Amino acid sequence: MTKLTTRLWVLFAWLWVIFATVADAKEVHKPIAENSQQWQQTLKAAKGQSVYFYAWGGSKAVNQYLRWASREIARQYQIKLIQVKVSDPAEPVSRLKAENGRTSAIDLIWVNGENFSFLKQQGFLLGDLWSTIPNTAHLAVDKLPITVDFGEPMDGFEVPWGIGQFNLIAEPAVYSQSKVSAQSLLDIAEQNPSTMSYPRPPEFHGTTFLKQLLVNLTQGDARLYKVATEQAKNELLAVLWQYLDKLHPLLWQQGTAFPNSAAEQLLLYQQQQLFMTVSFNPNQWTKEKASKQISASSNRRYFTDGAITNSHNLAIPQTAPSPNAAKVVINFMLSEKAQKQKIAGVWGDPSVISALFDNKTTMPAHPELHSSWHVLIEDAWQQRYGG
Repeated sequence: MTKLTTRLWVLFAWLWVIFATVADAKEVHKPIAENSQQWQQTLKAAKGQSVYFYAWGGSKAVNQYLRWASREIARQYQIKLIQVKVSDPAEPVSRLKAENGRTSAIDLIWVNGENFSFLKQQGFLLGDLWSTIPNTAHLAVDKLPITVDFGEPMDGFEVPWGIGQFNLIAEPAVYSQSKVSAQSLLDIAEQNPSTMSYPRPPEFHGTTFLKQLLVNLTQGDARLYKVATEQAKNELLAVLWQYLDKLHPLLWQQGTAFPNSAAEQLLLYQQQQLFMTVSFNPNQWTKEKASKQISASSNRRYFTDGAITNSHNLAIPQTAPSPNAAKVVINFMLSEKAQKQKIAGVWGDPSVISALFDNKTTMPAHPELHSSWHVLIEDAWQQRYGG
């Protein structure tokens, strides 16, 4: 089978999953209306409650947006939204496991990927969110892959509120082409030693950088989009390790240390210790330039296979103390006002609602790997390079 044929089969399979799931979503999820008695009861029950939102806290722009949202939600609904900042998306998962069915400290979670898959399979999440939250009716399910999460159908257990696309922010004098590959990155590292790095896995930017390399090095092997078998793991990850063994000595700190987060890597880029940084926001480079946080010459780069694309989602634990208020928060996050602010404000996160969908600022998309690969890559990387 040729490389082109393999990639076409991967694309076909991905599109078929999206088509089938979108069809199911339209058939099954018929959201209630905002003026319905059920939603009015939800609003009444939510008034005066607090929502503890366990969300990634590693971005100043995201944190600033959530502060804005908190003020708006308090004013409109008399709900207190409290962001509990987490550095690792697995933190709330560990907390729910430890609580073991008791009333949780968590009302709302920012979740996706293997964490969502685990929580769904363990029965930790409240269901029927798409049916009981009015603004899910506006989700652009016919334009975006937002009904499946790392190969796992959402089935109403989480709601997308934004899109992420992996990209590099880099100096064009060094990264001259708009697209990069594993080989071109190795060439750049050889020509400019100690100016490249990536966040230490399991930080999700770092893990996704490894996934982009794996896709490129294996020509998008079809096994990456299915549950990982032992044979597939041994054959495909060996290619990645061979590559990293060549790349790491050329990296910042000779690959003996890595930035702990995308924010730390961005700081190294701002300080010109690195000529590149990583992002999951296709618009971050323009926002950072506009605020003069990075050089005016900075530009966006993505992999030749397309930018790995996924949605970031909101979920409510079964044991949440304020589930009604959490639903009101999700409904607000999907409102046109909140989605506009997310795009136009400091975050620049792409919208997931039909009225604001814009494909001009996004990049060619590549499907996410199956969630089983995410865990395998992180564990194997830690064993091999974690020190």
